[in-house]
Amino acid sequence: MHEIGTLSPTLLLISHALKVVVVFTATLLLVALLTLAERRISAFIQDRLGPNRVGPQGILQPIADGIKNFLKEETYPGRASKVFFLLAPALSIGPAFVTFAVVPFAAPLPTPWGLVDMIVADLPIGILYVLAIAGLGVYGIVMAGWSSNNKYAFLGGLRASAQIVSYEIPSVLALLSVVMIVGTLNLQTINEMQAGWFWNWLIFDKFPFVFIAFSIFFVASLAEVNRAPFDIPEAESELVAGYHTEYSGMKFALFFLAEYANMFAVSAVAATLFLGGWNSPFGDFLSGPLWGVFWFVSKGMFFIFIQMWLRWTLPRLRVDQLMYVGWKVLTPFAFVNIIAVGLWLIL
Repeated sequence: MHEIGTLSPTLLLISHALKVVVVFTATLLLVALLTLAERRISAFIQDRLGPNRVGPQGILQPIADGIKNFLKEETYPGRASKVFFLLAPALSIGPAFVTFAVVPFAAPLPTPWGLVDMIVADLPIGILYVLAIAGLGVYGIVMAGWSSNNKYAFLGGLRASAQIVSYEIPSVLALLSVVMIVGTLNLQTINEMQAGWFWNWLIFDKFPFVFIAFSIFFVASLAEVNRAPFDIPEAESELVAGYHTEYSGMKFALFFLAEYANMFAVSAVAATLFLGGWNSPFGDFLSGPLWGVFWFVSKGMFFIFIQMWLRWTLPRLRVDQLMYVGWKVLTPFAFVNIIAVGLWLIL
């Protein structure tokens, strides 16, 4: 913890409330812009123009999409379980935003009242918190598939549950090897351990162990957030639209907002654990709280760009191929990496 005791309980409460509001608002705006970024990147890859009518260079397209979704008619399947049908989108997007509570966005900010951490909740078990919350989003998808009372939606929910079980294991094992190396579960502490030049970042400093862990974590995270080539829960060629087949209007949009929020959450965790988080790659040059936010967001956007690039480049895996990669490739490699890290620490 970096907050100095001179902060009164009232100021401490106000600072936490402000951090919650700022983080939630900034994340929501960034998620909206990511929908535009995806469409422009896909257009560039496919040699198209993409959105370019609403606002300069189409920059206001997310606002137009939001207005459209707000005004669209909300439909409810006649045989659906209405309570769970309405609850599923909220349960899907909620965990994505709650994940950011333990992610440090910048170096501590000096104020006239004391030094304030640029993190909502500096938990000593931050990594465990992230892993616990990350697994909750699938319940919204499964609930959407079941409550819709539609065979395509139900199959999409079943696929999502099988996928999260398969890829949560290598993801946890990959992070376990990192925890073994750093000796802490606190994300702020891991950030501070990577201070200095970029070669102090864990992915370079503890090569090849952390690089292998990063590769496993990144591939597994693609499956956990249902991104291509692991987007079989919503495979259009097989399941129409999968778990959100029966959804429309803003409920439909919430599932996509949840996907992009999860993308940014995964990228934020990856940037914190492997690429120094808010630390500048040039040591003390261009460092500080404001620069920290810049470096943190830049690293996160880099990972998001890679995820978008892969979506519009690689074909979707079959179900059996997805299970094979999870259980027979990533999981064994993760176990081998843990054993190698243990031997390296002992010797």
